[in-house]
Amino acid sequence: MHPRSRTWSAALGALVLLAAAGCGSGGSGGSGGRLKMGISVANISLNFAHEMVLGAESAASHAGKVDFKAVGPPNTDGPAEAQLFQNLTAVAKDGIVLENLDPPIFTRPAARAVDQGIPIVALDTSPTDGSKVNFYVGNDNYALGELMAKEALKRLGADPKGQIVIGVPNPGTPVLDNRAKGISDTFKKEAPGVKVLGPFQTYSDPGQNYSSWSAQVNAHPDALAFLGVGDADSYNLAKIKKAEHGKWLTAGFDVDPKTLEAVKDGSNFVTIDPQHFLKGYLSTAVLIEAVRDKKGKLPDGWFLSPGGVVDSSNIDEIIARQKSAQAAYDWYKPTIDKLLGDEAANLKPLKDAR
Repeated sequence: MHPRSRTWSAALGALVLLAAAGCGSGGSGGSGGRLKMGISVANISLNFAHEMVLGAESAASHAGKVDFKAVGPPNTDGPAEAQLFQNLTAVAKDGIVLENLDPPIFTRPAARAVDQGIPIVALDTSPTDGSKVNFYVGNDNYALGELMAKEALKRLGADPKGQIVIGVPNPGTPVLDNRAKGISDTFKKEAPGVKVLGPFQTYSDPGQNYSSWSAQVNAHPDALAFLGVGDADSYNLAKIKKAEHGKWLTAGFDVDPKTLEAVKDGSNFVTIDPQHFLKGYLSTAVLIEAVRDKKGKLPDGWFLSPGGVVDSSNIDEIIARQKSAQAAYDWYKPTIDKLLGDEAANLKPLKDAR
């Protein structure tokens, strides 16, 4: 394991142990006492979830008097997370932030939690109809896909011709599908000489992901680029490119330490950063404010959280940001203050989330 991975994992482990010790029975209902809250994530082992949890924990810590518990399965497993989420509702009575990669499975559990009076914030994956969840914090994932495609086009020269291959770890997950569609649509619009292949399923498990991408590279050795929309896609594509001495472009999403190394050494031309720490912070800060100051009334709509490009121009800055939760908070603080300072300006209709 990379040293930075150990740092994040240790921080996450400490958070879970601390939160578990602090959580008891019954909520405070915003009466001025301690709040019992938590976050549920789809895969507590992968970097994107580490970041969301640490952002959420940071917001809870800054708010004060919040006992906070993080739960999630060690591998992407919707039914397992659904059970953990339902268990969390027994202790986190004052509010829960819910991130998942299998939205239909959470429709009924989320609705039951809302019916029990537990405020629920959807994080990173927009809520389904029937879930009774009306507040969502997430990126414009279609736009992030467009961003990746445009970065690739900058490096492919004028009027490129050939194939690009797109991979999606969990097809059917709106967040990931929207990213892939943004990539595909942009190439079709701006590079008519490029044939888009996929999206193919690449799996979120790192081992399965590596095997899937290896098969795609072997099947399309003359492709111009291999582009993934998930966490493991980024570092596995870089690993394969190095092993194969590939000349094609490779890139993915997120800021796993191995991904940042791949951008630093030039294996991947970029990574697209959905800024998961920021989303975890924003969702939890708004939840706490709603419970303490607004009697549990969350805003209605999609709170748009930004993302960005990580490339050779800013890689050192992002590596420094990722060294600790405090470093991340310090880096994000101006954005946090701006977004929370005018929540209404950043709200869009929930139906427009993509």
